[in-house]
Amino acid sequence: MVKKAKYLITGGSGFLGINLIRYLLEKGHDIVNLDLVEFDYPDCKDKILSYQGDIRDREMVDRVMEGVDIVVHAAAALPLYPKEEIFSTDIDGTRNVCDSAYHHKVDRLIHISSTAVYGIPDHHPLYETDPMEGVGPYGYAKVAAEEVCLEYREKGMIIPIIRPKSFVGPERLGAFAMFYDWAKDGHGFPVLGSGKNRYQLLDVEDLCDAIYRCAVLEEKITNDTFNIGADEFTTFGEDFQAVLDEAGFGKKVVPIPAWPAITALRILEFFHLSPLYKWIYETAVTDSFVSVEKAQKVLGLEPKYSNKDALVRNYRWYLEHQEEFQGRSGVSHRVPWKQGALGLAKLFF
Repeated sequence: MVKKAKYLITGGSGFLGINLIRYLLEKGHDIVNLDLVEFDYPDCKDKILSYQGDIRDREMVDRVMEGVDIVVHAAAALPLYPKEEIFSTDIDGTRNVCDSAYHHKVDRLIHISSTAVYGIPDHHPLYETDPMEGVGPYGYAKVAAEEVCLEYREKGMIIPIIRPKSFVGPERLGAFAMFYDWAKDGHGFPVLGSGKNRYQLLDVEDLCDAIYRCAVLEEKITNDTFNIGADEFTTFGEDFQAVLDEAGFGKKVVPIPAWPAITALRILEFFHLSPLYKWIYETAVTDSFVSVEKAQKVLGLEPKYSNKDALVRNYRWYLEHQEEFQGRSGVSHRVPWKQGALGLAKLFF
């Protein structure tokens, strides 16, 4: 039986944060949240201790670290943030969290990284031992943040590092909200290239399971780096077609020539007219999947959801809750990203 523990979740007001908090509450643990954004989920608000603050504020980090057993460091500035914000939050903020946890002698710190550390690779599947070559400020910052974690692992800390594929599930909006908006209104999806490339995703519930295993299994096996992704996935086109089939309008995924479209997306990104950034659109035309063999063997992880399951589950949540985020937009995964010029393309599909 796992003993009750006190968890600090950085970034707990976000998409992963709320799903992990619900998961840990069901296990009977105590939760402290630190996030720039107010924690406003009514089902959990009175069940946790939440602080609104910045991981770059060392005094605040030290304050919330008191008495904590396990830290899950999920806070990060996402790719749509300015470069300076990404670097200061994802690198300096990570150093603050690691150093505070070190001095407060927490049992372990689980760092949520990203498969963006692999950049745009030339082979698949990707293994944990493959080179880290991040693309853009977010990718570079994620690589640097892992290096900070390794520094503290060398000092004796237990720091499992998790590299999840793009994950979806309840509360996930961001770029996925655009696809779901098109599907519910009876439009098809354009896909870059043939759509026959294999593109792995991940359900947030499976990610929470992986995080928990890193928190409770033996230190000697968890103090390592793990790729996490769906075990069952097909092609980009086939998996996203499952959402259109669920929508029920008979619409299809429509392949479009990759490089003219990518060129157009580069131009739109340069002029801030598109929510899509380089790592999204330049990996969407190729295979993109990681090996999860290590997590399966070492952690005993067996992902429950396929790509199709995860996308359809997220789409159903979107339909049930769309009135709650009507008219809202931003740069986090909790709200839809502005479609910009891509909203016009909807008319052609």
